[in-house]
Amino acid sequence: MIDESGAVIDWAMFTRTRTQLGAGFVKIVGYFLEDGEKSLAKIEDAMQRRDTTALVIPAHTLKSEARQFGANMLGSMAEEIEFAARRAVEMRLFPDELIPTVARLRPLYQQTIELLQREINPLVQRPSRPVFGRAPAHNQNFGRL
Repeated sequence: MIDESGAVIDWAMFTRTRTQLGAGFVKIVGYFLEDGEKSLAKIEDAMQRRDTTALVIPAHTLKSEARQFGANMLGSMAEEIEFAARRAVEMRLFPDELIPTVARLRPLYQQTIELLQREINPLVQRPSRPVFGRAPAHNQNFGRL
């Protein structure tokens, strides 16, 4: 169920969410950062304790919150964990097949968070993008001493 596009963040979805949330966007991303870290820690702890039931809710939470911000790859990985855990609970087994997935979850989470933080940080220098329909200005030093 991993996102086949290879993109860690769907920037179009990210932009839509940013527009919809308006002024509260940065605060909501902050909640995601806090909740995501907690969910990740709970997933890792549940795997170490071999507690199948304890995998379901944090994986579900991480999936939903990640997808809200266009972090589809992280959302898909969390969904894989959630669904496998739900099946395993029904079958009264532990999902050992999730060990490699959970091992890849933290690095992907960290990569996702770095990308999101870089995008929302107002101090980050971004490459200039031409405004639609206009050529970029080439006389940026005009009038400077």
